Order: sequence, then C-alpha cells, then structure tokens
Amino acid sequence: MKIPLPHYFLMIQGNNKMFDDVIHEFHNSLNTTVVPIPHPLKKADKGIDISNHTLSKLKEIVEKEDFENTPEEIEFFKKIKPCPMSYLIYFSEVRSCETRKPKAGKNFQFRFFEKELRKINKFFYKNNDFVQYMEQGHEYLDHQLFTRNHRKNYPFTPMINYYQYPEFSSSHDMLWAKIQAMYRLIHFIREAMETLRPGKQSGLMDKKHKVMLWSGSKTSLVELIYALYANGDLNHGTVDISTITSSFEDFFNIKLENIYKTYSEIKSRKGTRAKYLHNLILRLEAKMNQDDE
Repeated sequence: MKIPLPHYFLMIQGNNKMFDDVIHEFHNSLNTTVVPIPHPLKKADKGIDISNHTLSKLKEIVEKEDFENTPEEIEFFKKIKPCPMSYLIYFSEVRSCETRKPKAGKNFQFRFFEKELRKINKFFYKNNDFVQYMEQGHEYLDHQLFTRNHRKNYPFTPMINYYQYPEFSSSHDMLWAKIQAMYRLIHFIREAMETLRPGKQSGLMDKKHKVMLWSGSKTSLVELIYALYANGDLNHGTVDISTITSSFEDFFNIKLENIYKTYSEIKSRKGTRAKYLHNLILRLEAKMNQDDE
C-alpha cells in the first residue's frame, strides 16, 4: 500500500519549493523502502530512521532560511512539519506495540491491543477541545498554537515531545502530529486484532455489496477520488490515496492503473482542470431546478 502526500499538503505545496522537495522525497522513501518491508518491527525501525532524517532536513532549512512572515511560520508548523513528525510518532508507537505485546496466546495478545485502544481513547478525550479545533478547520488561535512566539501561552494542553528543539517547535505542532499518528495507530491495531479473530473476519467477507459498475471514464473516477482525499472527508483526512482507490476499485469492479500519473495529467489541463466535478455541479443544479418546476 503506497503512502501518498497528505491531503492538506497537496493543497499548499508550491509556497516553498525547498519544503516541497523534502516532503516529496520523504514519501518516496516511505513507498520504496518502508512499505515493501513485511515485518512490522523492521518496518517501524526503517520508518523511524527516514522520519528523523526528514525532520533534520526541515530543521536545517528553518535554521538557514527561517520564515518571511507569520502566515508562513503557521503553515510550516501546522501543515508541513507534522507530516514526517506524525509518521515518526506512528512508527515509534508501532514499534512499542510490537516489542511489548505478549509473545504467545491469542487471547493475551487481543487483550493487549484492547488496552492500547483504551489508551488512545483517553488521549483523544483529554485533547478533545484541540481535536475539535483542528478537525473543524478553525484558524483563530493559529498564531498562538503554531508560532514559536507563543510557546508559553497554551490555550490547549501541549504534550511531551518526541523531537524537540526550541527554534524548531511551536507549542502544538507535536500534539497535532500525534493526533494524526493515533488515527493511523488505530487502524494498525484493528488490523492486528482482526488477524486474531479469523471467524469474525470471514463473517465480514460474507457481507458483499451488490455489483456496481463504473461506467464513466477512469480519469473522472480518479478526479472524484482526489477530490474526496483533498477535502479530508474520509477517516478524518488520515486515509491515503491508495486505500481510497482500492475501496473504489472493489466497490465499482474496476482497475485504476497509475492514478498518480492520471492525477498529474489532470493538473496539467488548461482552463477548468476539475472538469468532471464541474460537470457534476452543473448536472445536480439542473436536476434540482427541474425538480422545482
């Protein structure tokens, strides 16, 4: 399963090419050297190395160039740094789970993962105000949460840092990164628990949806997939493109080849680039107008 760029980064890239290049290189490294590793512990170790290396690169750029204005600083600590930071936290937590889980006995392992999920729920409950602030897209406290000038003025409870340098941290970029990491960890734990419950797993497999065929163009479907991804409407914006694509392929009985290339072709269009989405709006408006007559 490939790890694509997060939806919030796709929407801001281009403001600083140096940051763009580092983040693109980070995701390429994850896809080529981490994703193919089958063993969870070895995968986590490699992921930690790549995440730390990427954060070091970003830190060097910040130390050398710094930020021209406050909006640029907010953008970095809110949207760019949390990208590799969230994976560092995620892979660190996966490694912790793999080293601490019982070595034998499926029931012991299952109870261990249940306990880990309870810890995650407590984390989200403790930080509920901040989670709601971020997931609802608020910005009115960003100058306090995501700039270095307000590290001692916390409107929400900050957290102990996995990777802390005074001039490379705001009060809440680490907490936002951990929230994203915890969503990924939930999926990791649930998948691990499913392997311990083969009976229920097969029961889920029996619930097949009715056959649906995608009769539009594949390019149109890719455009729709990227729109959902960019808006962050699935799994709180933490689900990746490859997972969304696999779900659409399964539901619509279609195979989408090289969606990244197709997306690049969509971006290179002249005029209205989101042609399919634009057409959907026109068709829906026409349908509603017709119904009103």
